[in-house]
Amino acid sequence: MAKEFNVPPVIFPSGGNPSTSAGPHQRRLPTAPFQPPRPAVNPTLPFMSFDVGSAPPSTSFSAPVFGGSIGGSSGSLGFDEEPPLLEELGINTRQIWRKTVSILNPFRVNPNLHEDADLSGPFIFLMAFGLFQLLAHKLHFGIILGWVTVAALFLYVVFNMLAGRNGNLDLYRCFSLVGYCMLPMVIFSAVSLFVPEQGVVIFGLGAFFVLWSTRVCTRLLVELASCGDEHRGLIAYACWLIYMLFSLLVIF
Repeated sequence: MAKEFNVPPVIFPSGGNPSTSAGPHQRRLPTAPFQPPRPAVNPTLPFMSFDVGSAPPSTSFSAPVFGGSIGGSSGSLGFDEEPPLLEELGINTRQIWRKTVSILNPFRVNPNLHEDADLSGPFIFLMAFGLFQLLAHKLHFGIILGWVTVAALFLYVVFNMLAGRNGNLDLYRCFSLVGYCMLPMVIFSAVSLFVPEQGVVIFGLGAFFVLWSTRVCTRLLVELASCGDEHRGLIAYACWLIYMLFSLLVIF
């Protein structure tokens, strides 16, 4: 015989639907997959209202400024006022051109133009010298760079030994002067392409350009460095040895 159980009737509050009625067991709405849960609103945080209609409408459009600094300072430069890229890299093309023109006249060399030493012009001359040698079927780029380094060190040591403690020739300026005075050797390397090899003409041209480079380098060293006028002959002999080696590189 089955036993009967008395089940009390279910009464919903206010006659509402249990799925929508508020209570401790409120039903949660389904959310989309892989969607983070929404943060709960903190009732303690103040709510700030903004009145859009109270702001005055803007009638002008201001374009963004890209040349300004991060801090927004009024003294920042724009694209039109910025210096060229070569000057930012320390390459002054006007200064290189003026130094080149001054060396082209061995009797009127302006030592004041070589007060500011640089290696941009010498590097251009050395690459041009190696390029003309390459046109003569001679690959001498490594030899040229190595000889210039040894020549600058040799001239630096000789000059400071002659000048003693009063000598103020630094190695950087010595590299710059030796490199700029390579311009006659570059011209000789270009002219040698049109001259027969192992002839009297090429030896005569080599002697002329060696004397040209020696005179220019000696005068610049004497004028720019102190205590060089007393030993002008020895300095000229050291310069002559340096550029004689480069002329032999062109001839042979």
